Amino acid sequence: MTVDALTDVAGVRVGHATRTGDGWLTGTTVVLAPEGGAVAAVDVRGGGPGTKETDALDPRNLVRKVDAIVLTGGSAYGLDAASGVMAWLEERGRGVRVGADPAHVVPVVPAACVFDLGRGGGFRARPGADTGRAAVEAAAASAPGAPVREGCVGAGTGAVVGGLKGGIGTASTVLGSGITVAALVVANAVGSALDHETGVLYGELFQGRVEYPEAEVHQAARGRLAEAAARNAPPPLNTTLAVVATDAELSKAQAQKLAGTAHDGIARAVRPVHLMNDGDTVFALATGARPLDAGNPLALNDILAAGADLVTRAIVRAVRAAEPVDGPGGSWPSYEELYGGR
Repeated sequence: MTVDALTDVAGVRVGHATRTGDGWLTGTTVVLAPEGGAVAAVDVRGGGPGTKETDALDPRNLVRKVDAIVLTGGSAYGLDAASGVMAWLEERGRGVRVGADPAHVVPVVPAACVFDLGRGGGFRARPGADTGRAAVEAAAASAPGAPVREGCVGAGTGAVVGGLKGGIGTASTVLGSGITVAALVVANAVGSALDHETGVLYGELFQGRVEYPEAEVHQAARGRLAEAAARNAPPPLNTTLAVVATDAELSKAQAQKLAGTAHDGIARAVRPVHLMNDGDTVFALATGARPLDAGNPLALNDILAAGADLVTRAIVRAVRAAEPVDGPGGSWPSYEELYGGR
């Protein structure tokens, strides 16, 4: 049975650590690979990224597999969360072997951050190593194939998309070949997920049936958004993060292609994207449980197309699952609050 989440890729687990109240509105999300790790790659399109260990994922470089990926709030400060994940992995002997002793490992933990500083009221309230450890422990404690919480949790706790509250979203599919592809997104962007002329989420325009809100509902929503924007000046900084995972057997180069094409999914759901103050980053993970059709040089195409589609759907789910925030750091209504869960 699938749960329409990143965890539908067998062996992949997700854990959140969330901090709210007393100046906090932030958190960390960890994607934990199966024992033995997964082939990993990354594609960074934003002009202002905050990342760690992404160079290790270049197909030209040594490291082939990683054991975890960290998505975190706290801007560059929040990258400290990866240290807690590294320590947890080291304690279990998971990482790149660097000596004869099995305990001599260096865990390679790629990480990327979103900007949410001060959104809970406290500029210094940001994730650290303890938050990263809490998130990886939550991932490890989860059951295989467990549902993944969406909305204002983990790295999506303080996320904002344009003037709307953002958060975490996830989605999955099984291709005709039996290969599973899934995505998890932290939707946090200065660009809008909402078509301000109609009130429809951009991402839903790619999903078939579109139900447009009534004119008076949309007019009231625009008024609320304008009020919130005035209170929240200056506009929020941003970054959308994603992890696309598959159980297909991919090389690092193929995984990098998957990470790159998955950015198309962000561009369908958020406008504009990839600006100079964006940090838009997509990671790809491949567990290698199912081989690609070696006789078909285009076998990767179905995975690439699915990855982009799932990122779009995950962003829609993130925005629809988000809850409104009205606190000392700002006021961000949710889409469901404004449009009534059409």
